[in-house]
Order: sequence, then structure tokens, then C-alpha cells
Amino acid sequence: MRKQTLTVLSILIAASLVLSACGSAASVGTTVPASDAGTSSEATLSGTISVSGAFALYPMMTVWAEEFTKLHPDVQFDVQGGGAGKGMTDTIAGAVDIGMISRSIKEEETAQGIFWVSVTKDAVFPIINAENPVAANILEKGITQEIFNKIYITEEIKTWGEVVGDPTITDEIHVFTRSDASGAADQWAKYTGGEAQEDLKGVGVNGEPAILGEIIKDPLAIGYGNLNSIFDLSSGALVPGVVIPPIDIDNNGKADAVEIYTVKEDAFGAVANGTYPSPPARFENLATLGKPEGLELAFIEWILTDGQQYLESAGFVPLTPEQQAESLAKLK
Repeated sequence: MRKQTLTVLSILIAASLVLSACGSAASVGTTVPASDAGTSSEATLSGTISVSGAFALYPMMTVWAEEFTKLHPDVQFDVQGGGAGKGMTDTIAGAVDIGMISRSIKEEETAQGIFWVSVTKDAVFPIINAENPVAANILEKGITQEIFNKIYITEEIKTWGEVVGDPTITDEIHVFTRSDASGAADQWAKYTGGEAQEDLKGVGVNGEPAILGEIIKDPLAIGYGNLNSIFDLSSGALVPGVVIPPIDIDNNGKADAVEIYTVKEDAFGAVANGTYPSPPARFENLATLGKPEGLELAFIEWILTDGQQYLESAGFVPLTPEQQAESLAKLK
């Protein structure tokens, strides 16, 4: 009888230890059925997501991180800018979970294990100082792709007089570009007739805020910037000190109404409906080292669904339903 009692007691103790271990494993996991936790039908998420990359996508990522944390308080974010090149380098090295990439993904990057999906659409716009000596002429006639090519790629055009066809104007064009590996620069290079950022001529400055600052303080400067940085998102007006020289898309020698962007809504609409050329319009992408799983997968899926509602107010163009479906299908 004593032997049987000890055997039963041993079984009970062992069962108790197994159940305790199972309970501990559930408490530290990133996904626990919310019904077990006494909350809603969604899973409970916890952990930290590290992100780095494109200045263009940085402000949107901070919004997404904030909204996602409201839904999942146990999730934390470490979001850093630094340019698309840094985002890709960090992702390949495993230094971050997600890279923000504001350009097309290269074959050599996918060969190193990079997986990516498009999450929104954005555009790069040329910018000049509002006090440019020929600003009125440019706003009336626009600038053709050929002229941008001769400013940024071949350097055949060196004065503002040459831009507007007035040889009496000899003010030199002060050309600015990005020195950091930049998706915006990559797109601008492709639009102006180059193949990559390295083909752009001009004085290189580090980062989106820096190139915008150079244009604001120099009446003879020309540069480029992302939609959400050259417009004041609260008022919808252009950042004080800059104007967008209209791109004469149809080469008719004048700036048509659909080519003039003085408020955010005009630029946003042109990118959304395809009136604005691509490049320099482009998709913004998120990259991971291998197909995302767990917490990162849940976050990216949320961005592609509920997260799309926050894009317009932050100066980004949501994906179309077809584009959303395509990105979501890649994650399966």
C-alpha cells in the first residue's frame, strides 16, 4: 500500500511540474491567445522591433510604431533614419529587424537573403529657392526633363539664364544632391537620365533635412526632396522658402495646371493618379533578412491593412487594393 501511495504522489508531482512549465512558456511567448488572457480575440504581442533606413519613410514609420503600440502596449520600437543605404546595410547585417528602403531592391540584395514588400507610394520633387531670380519665369514655363538632365548629369547647363533661355542672366546654378546612400537620389538620378545616385553632379549633403536647408538659404540653389518633407503637413502648404519648379511633362513650353504643385493635395493627387512621372514617383518598401515571422510579420501585415489609414495625413499615398493584395500575398 505504501508503495502505491508513493507512486501516485510521484505522478501528481510530475504532472504539476509539466503544467507549471507550460504556463511559464506561454507567459514569455510573443503570441498568446487573447481568449486565454481574458482580452479580445486578438493575440497578445510583445517584444522590440528595430528599424532603420530611408529618411523618406522615417516619419511614417514613427506614426505606424506609435499606433501599433497603442494596440499592443508590450511592443517597443527602435526607429532610426540614416538613408536607404544604411537601412539595407543594417538589414543584411542582421543589425535591425526591418529596413526602410525608398528605392527598388537590387538583385544582389535579394541574393543576400533580402525579402521585401511595398507598403506605400511617395515621390521626389525638384525644389528651388522661392527668391530665385527667374522663379516667376520657371513657374510659368516649367523645366523639361532634358534641362534637368543637362543640369544634373551632363552639366551642360550652368546658369539660370540657360534654364529659361535668357543669355543676359548669368547667375550660376548651385546644384545640390545627397552624399548619403539615398533612395530619393537614386530615383532623381533615374529620372534625369542617369542609372544610379553616383551619376548625379552637384555638392553632396548628408540627409533629407540638410538638402532642404541648403535650398532654403540659397536663392541660386536647386535640389530635390520627398513629398512629406517639402510640404508642411499641418497646413498643406510648401515649406517656407522653397517652391517646386513644374516639370514640363508634355514638353509644350508651359506649365499646365496639372503640373503645378503649390499645396500638398495637388502633389498627392498627381502621385496617386499617375500624372506625376515614375520615376521620380516610387514605391516605399520594407525589407527583412528572409521572410518575416512572428512579431515582425504581424507588424508588416498590420501596416498593409489597418495601417494604411494613417498614410494620407502623413503625406504618403496608400496602396491600391490590388497593390495591397500583392504585398500581402508575398508574406504568405
